[in-house]
Amino acid sequence: MINTVLCSEIEQLVLEMLAEQGIQLTSALNIQIEHPTHPEHGEYSTNIAMILAKTLRRSPLHIAAELKQRLEQQERMDGLFTQIQVAAPGFLNFHLNWAVWASSQFETPKGTGSKVLIEHTSINPNKSAHIGHLRNSCIGDALARMLRYVGHEVEVHNYIDDLGNQLADTVVGILNTSAEQSHARFGDYCWDTYARINQAYKVNPVLQEARVQVLQELEEGHSNMAWIGSLVAERIVREQLDEMKQFGIGYDVLVWESNIVREGFWASTFELLQQTDVFRKVTDGKLSGCWVLKQSEEWTGAAGDADYQADKVLVRSNGILTYTAKDIAYHLWKFGILEKDFTYTKFAAHVWTTHPKGVRKRFGRADTVINVIDQRQQYPQAMVKLALEVLGYTKQAEQLKHVSYGVVSLSPETAAYLGVDTSDGKSSYAMSGRQGIGIKVADLLDQMEHIIHSKRKRKQGLSSRSIAAAAIRYYLLKYHLQTEVVFDLQQATEVSGNSGVYLLYSYARANSIVDKAAQAQLLPNGFPLQPNALSLTKLEPQEQLLFRQLAYWPETQQQSIDQLAPNLICSYAFELASTFNNFYSACPIMKAPEMQRELRLWLTQRFKDTLHQALQILGLPTPKRM
Repeated sequence: MINTVLCSEIEQLVLEMLAEQGIQLTSALNIQIEHPTHPEHGEYSTNIAMILAKTLRRSPLHIAAELKQRLEQQERMDGLFTQIQVAAPGFLNFHLNWAVWASSQFETPKGTGSKVLIEHTSINPNKSAHIGHLRNSCIGDALARMLRYVGHEVEVHNYIDDLGNQLADTVVGILNTSAEQSHARFGDYCWDTYARINQAYKVNPVLQEARVQVLQELEEGHSNMAWIGSLVAERIVREQLDEMKQFGIGYDVLVWESNIVREGFWASTFELLQQTDVFRKVTDGKLSGCWVLKQSEEWTGAAGDADYQADKVLVRSNGILTYTAKDIAYHLWKFGILEKDFTYTKFAAHVWTTHPKGVRKRFGRADTVINVIDQRQQYPQAMVKLALEVLGYTKQAEQLKHVSYGVVSLSPETAAYLGVDTSDGKSSYAMSGRQGIGIKVADLLDQMEHIIHSKRKRKQGLSSRSIAAAAIRYYLLKYHLQTEVVFDLQQATEVSGNSGVYLLYSYARANSIVDKAAQAQLLPNGFPLQPNALSLTKLEPQEQLLFRQLAYWPETQQQSIDQLAPNLICSYAFELASTFNNFYSACPIMKAPEMQRELRLWLTQRFKDTLHQALQILGLPTPKRM
């Protein structure tokens, strides 16, 4: 990649300059390569001269001038830059040689081929999925696509919590409340049932005792109640997988929490933890009878978390395991630490599920584990990492990555539309499964499909439902991961501006241009064209801007992988599409003189190929026409 090559060359020259003056660095060089805002300042820039001014006791302008001279004297960059400028107060600006760039291959470095296990979605199997769940799934699926693209072996897991409070609540609700309306899907019936039972708990506390009993029976796994819970969970999971499939989201393995408990994975983990001095049974106080993971006094990683406890309970006094206990066992298996292994059966096409009577498959044994879980789960994730560390698996703990993200809440207008009292004037309103407040994934997709279909002038090409799914997926991916997405129905269903629909139309437009050029026999030698060097000596401003944006693709891709942030690719793709459409409006293609026409067709093809890669990584379609 260009920025990597440039950074390496500058670093080598700086080290030479320091050595000549007998200066030894006390810390690593921090060379920042940036993209100048204005094209007249080139494509790349660095402020390293200003950083070195104090160390070298010289003005930044003099240091920048010397670096420029040294860079121009050595030929290791193969004429990649036509000009290096020194700009006050000490910047070095670099102008790319477009003829060299156009004939070169700058690609994102391929990964090591190591195995990455990504866990995402992991919705409680007790009701239909809502848009907050879908944000998790879209992020996780985009990460899997990003890492596969650069050569990693990626395995995608969906963890099914079939022993949790939420499933127990739904089972208690099915047995103790009455359905008040018809439902097209079982998950929607359970959505309302879950809300009804949580209201019933307030007026009939005895029902909460029934939940405790159901929880115990679910964990033991032999009673009629356990079978009811299992049937409910499986039916819900099948519906959830069907919903996610419409957004191009798939999985390799479903791991059921019940299998972790009943097949001895927790028992093996319990034995390992007992050998440490931080896992013990409490004998007095409010945690008497509980098994806890005790943190050191120095460890304050999650002390600001509302759920933080100095002693994290893993086994309650009644013997029921907490979610964190089962998650620790699961992660020991993920890294191949436990000697035990699951067996599997087919759950759906291309999806396996853990099952006690299944066959052996080689899942797990990951080099890196990535968990896509919202930022409210920071503390439980920290406890899993702590367990790995106290058991002596520091390398695995370092390779456990928590990709956290902001929750999805509702705008005041959308909340009011759903019947929420918004008289308090809040800027956003949380979704609540217990109150039955939220936007279901299936409902949103239906509504978006209707809007797309009504706005389309032509109905050929990609289906309105596929466009709707792409629009929703992009909407949930484009925000910075830590941003709370305040979901607004009106805004989410826009088809212009920074939207998935805009990207698809831009791609289809480029595809149409290339097809028309081929049909008109304007490309006697076909693609790929190679632009004439003469045509690159005087570019129109819109051509130059498109060249710049195309050049930034490999480093943007690498940055998104390094930061595990698919939103960076969204930002790049939107900027690329906007730049191309401005180029298309200002620069005639088909009617341009021959040399310009070939250059512009080459740019169009290069744009199409680059956007194609970005759309694939984001999980969006690449339509020939809309």
